[in-house]
Amino acid sequence: MAEIKKDKRAWAWVPLLYFTQGLPYVIVVTVSVIMYKKLGISNADIGLYTSWLYLPWVLKPLWSPFVDLKSTKRNWFLVMQLLIAIALLGVGLSLPTNIFFITTLACFWMAAFASATNDIASDGYYMIGLTEKKQSFFVGIRSTFYRLAMVTGEGLIVILAGFLENHYGDNAKAWSVTMTATAFLMLALTVSNFFAAPKYESSAHIALEKPKGFLEVFVSFFKKPNIGIALAFILTYRLGESQLVKMAAPFLLDPLEKGGLGYSTEQLGTIFGTVGVIMLSVGGILGGILISRDGLKKWMLPMILSLNVPNILYAILAITKTTSIIAVTTTVVFEKFGYGFGFAAFLMYLIYIAEGKSKTSHYAIATGFMALGMMLPGMLSGFMQEWLGYSGFFVWVVIAALPALLLLPFLKYPADYGKKGASDE
Repeated sequence: MAEIKKDKRAWAWVPLLYFTQGLPYVIVVTVSVIMYKKLGISNADIGLYTSWLYLPWVLKPLWSPFVDLKSTKRNWFLVMQLLIAIALLGVGLSLPTNIFFITTLACFWMAAFASATNDIASDGYYMIGLTEKKQSFFVGIRSTFYRLAMVTGEGLIVILAGFLENHYGDNAKAWSVTMTATAFLMLALTVSNFFAAPKYESSAHIALEKPKGFLEVFVSFFKKPNIGIALAFILTYRLGESQLVKMAAPFLLDPLEKGGLGYSTEQLGTIFGTVGVIMLSVGGILGGILISRDGLKKWMLPMILSLNVPNILYAILAITKTTSIIAVTTTVVFEKFGYGFGFAAFLMYLIYIAEGKSKTSHYAIATGFMALGMMLPGMLSGFMQEWLGYSGFFVWVVIAALPALLLLPFLKYPADYGKKGASDE
């Protein structure tokens, strides 16, 4: 079969593939919670059982070598997307039954494992199908469409369910129709990816990149030069942001006597869901463009600072107890833009760490450490806030930027990595 040139139809498949990656995640992790709440499941059961649904994304590095060793990334993500559609259809069809809680949880588990595997294959395909220049350019585009999928799930799909609840007067029927419609949306996305994604892996040189065995994948990853410093950097890059993202909403919602700003749910949703999403997307897209123009080295420090410096504004809000809508919105604008801008450098560094044989599996392992770096500090953030109060907590969040900054001089990577023309094929 003739070799397919890299970057072919990238504007068609990158946005589509990452929208498809984000949608099942938000359905399983977030929308399931809302659905069960509206169907009368207790908070204790919701917290326990839906938390377990996150496990496949934490453990996905363990089976990522199979995605490298068997078949192609394109085949993997198409099959997984079809499985997700079937699983969501199972949720929709089983909701009207008397055993809906057990059956829908089983279907969500199936969707979760398929979605985590789809992530592995999609990210691997991204690294195989694009040149280094285009990987850096599209890093903001892929993040933007992933976030659009999150907005679709948390926003449009939930709004549809609410409309149908009022229309039918029956929450089970409303959510049954909603989840069935979501399954058909997922099927439509799968078919679209089938036609949009080129068969890059028919190329002979890509076949040579496959690992020889399962254990080789893990051994080769931990033998990478300077891997200890790299993993420490990955674990601490978002040490401050991982805690802030958990406590920002409670800070705005808590009453003044508890140290919060006393905002309503509607105000919070408007600020985070409009200007927040817009600035997050703008920051991510701009970050990708600048890295593709100048290389990663020039922008690594500015992007780390952009991720962390806006956190100072939260500390100022907490210390001064400023409730001004202008001040709060400005804080969110700078924080979300900084997060999108700063995350572009982080994604490119993860792609660099994954370079070489087994890049799909190595990227999955690297993102597993990234998830650990978000999960552990996030778990402790509530305790830290209760101990320090909001003002002390946000000061601590600012200080938490220091480990990554101290590790930065010890990182080893090409100065022009990701730059247009640096190493295009």
